[in-house]
Amino acid sequence: MKKLTKLAAAALTGVALLIGTNVNAQTTPSSKLRFGIGLEAGAPTGNAHTTSNFELGGTGRLQYGTSDHFALTLTSGYYNFFGKDYTVGTATINGPSYGLVPVKVGLKAFFSNNVYFSAEAGAGFETKGSKNTKLILAPGLGWANSKWDVGVRYEDFSGQSNSYGLVGLRLAYGFEL
Repeated sequence: MKKLTKLAAAALTGVALLIGTNVNAQTTPSSKLRFGIGLEAGAPTGNAHTTSNFELGGTGRLQYGTSDHFALTLTSGYYNFFGKDYTVGTATINGPSYGLVPVKVGLKAFFSNNVYFSAEAGAGFETKGSKNTKLILAPGLGWANSKWDVGVRYEDFSGQSNSYGLVGLRLAYGFEL
């Protein structure tokens, strides 16, 4: 399963890069800097699904249009994975929540008016427990206009023999700087 997940992430990233060579339009013109504030929600996958059913967080994203078709991104924020409740005998135990601070760089390749593929990579810093650092790979698909950005992605966190991920949705409001 872990190899299949990484293969899917690599394939989506490759498709985004290939399609990016034949793109149409972007809502952020070349040489323009934008900042977006986003609300993140997701469903944990892999090892995270055993301890959490839901992820909620917030991110800030700085975006720079390198051409009319591409943008570079820098994203950071906080993800909270809410712990599951467990029943042991007649007692219900609240599972612990855990957090992760992502720091990612990436690109957006616009292949149609307002529609883009994205690819991000970076590090995720766990805030509780072993406080490990994870490699993040995150391909996605989204829609953006001059103010709103809605994207869906798969995000993989791997390292230290514990890999997990999430299928996430980001709703963001952005503005030019």
